Amino acid sequence: MPLEKMKYALITGGSGGIGSAICIKLARMGYKVLVHYHSNKSAAEEVLENIRNAKGDGEIIGFDVTDFDAVKQALTTWKSNHGQDYIAVLVNNAGTTRDALMFWMEKEDWSQVIDTNLNSFFYVTSQLVKDMVIQKFGRIVNVVSLSGQKGLPGQSNYAAAKAGVVGATKSLAQEVGRKNVTVNAVSPGYIQTEMTKDLDEKHLSRMIPANRFGTPEEVAAVVGFLASEEASYVTGEVIKVNGGLYT
Repeated sequence: MPLEKMKYALITGGSGGIGSAICIKLARMGYKVLVHYHSNKSAAEEVLENIRNAKGDGEIIGFDVTDFDAVKQALTTWKSNHGQDYIAVLVNNAGTTRDALMFWMEKEDWSQVIDTNLNSFFYVTSQLVKDMVIQKFGRIVNVVSLSGQKGLPGQSNYAAAKAGVVGATKSLAQEVGRKNVTVNAVSPGYIQTEMTKDLDEKHLSRMIPANRFGTPEEVAAVVGFLASEEASYVTGEVIKVNGGLYT
């Protein structure tokens, strides 16, 4: 890879459980990794340290994915400081939940989840996809959810947001496919992360054909394939990583 045009991979929400596993996977594949964070800078720095311990390299980058102007400013500044380098891989992983049954759900709970999980897809992707088209190489991987495909009670906001990203994935894939830019989604089921730590894993595992929760590394492995050169003929797809819970 020529130094004058280094390929970077940006992972939003890179300091979380799935995000950090993706960061390390892509670093091992040879990408310089941008570990995104919003408020928890120390967690992002810890992920970057783990990347370097794994013989990779990268940087941290902070911005609020729900603020279009903040996203634009951060990425414009990064580009101006990196010459001919460009972000060749984007993993839209940042997300949040505010679960409640619809008749108890507050407007703020709806708006925050839509902003973080759906609007952020547009805010970040729109700043980077043009460079991918110009370079004639790009990989966009959106981390969605079982909820966005199947629907789950108490998650109408989260399901709506993730289903919206699925639709946007399929549309954008058709817009940029001719330029060797692929757009896919990975849809995790129950994964062992901070988000699922309060769930009854023993009980829920009985519903899963694989009889267990997945690991962040198993999600990262699929993201890694989709980010690779070898996945150039896979686009517009949603790949489920859920142990057979929903097919």
